[in-house]
Amino acid sequence: MFGLKSSQKSCAAALLMSGAMLAFAGCATAEPPAGFQPDPARTAVLITDPQNDFMSEEGAAWGLVKGNVERLHTRENIAKLITTAKSEGVPLFVSPHYYFPQDGGWQARGPIQQTLHDIHMFEVAGPVDYSKIAGTGADFYGPLKPSILDGNTVIVSPHKIYGPESNDLAMQLRKHGIDTVVMGGFAANLCTDSHMRELIEQGFNVVMVKDAVGAPGEEAYDAAVLNYSMIANAVWTTEEAVAFLK
Repeated sequence: MFGLKSSQKSCAAALLMSGAMLAFAGCATAEPPAGFQPDPARTAVLITDPQNDFMSEEGAAWGLVKGNVERLHTRENIAKLITTAKSEGVPLFVSPHYYFPQDGGWQARGPIQQTLHDIHMFEVAGPVDYSKIAGTGADFYGPLKPSILDGNTVIVSPHKIYGPESNDLAMQLRKHGIDTVVMGGFAANLCTDSHMRELIEQGFNVVMVKDAVGAPGEEAYDAAVLNYSMIANAVWTTEEAVAFLK
């Protein structure tokens, strides 16, 4: 970089760093990194937002995620994770996204939060009234609903923005003796990504299942998977996750 001006050197250095990060992500494999050996007895499956607004063709956000979900077969792969967890006795945790009437009084929202508010995503009557949730966008996706509501799934309190900082997920995982989660859900670059980051910060091991997530477009999906490869303990396919859970 001899002969370059200071600003040019900075740009060149940034490009080199970006290239190195992309190369690093490209080298990430779908196998656990050396030394990472999850304990099946302390592992759970975690699904974020398996709700109609993302997964049903009538959902408020279906138009945003449809192309990515259909390409990855996200709905089928989430179903495989859940079915395997139930058949193998692996704990299943679900972190849903709900908005109550009082949340309509928020004075400031980010752009995506404003969009969710405007299209009435995940709305329920209130924190103590879920009597009218059946069939709404906030309800669990129909084909998954029987397994989620079987009385054995740990359905944690709702998260409100993207991550689990505002719900009881970390506490429930610890109380159930879980230290590793195998995760899929929605949206890949928003709630699912934020759950991964917070759980890593909280000391949990996180395996991201890259074809059991859905994103609002391929650019958002690629960004999410790049982050997974640099932050999660491992990035697996559904096939690899199922093989591990069995």
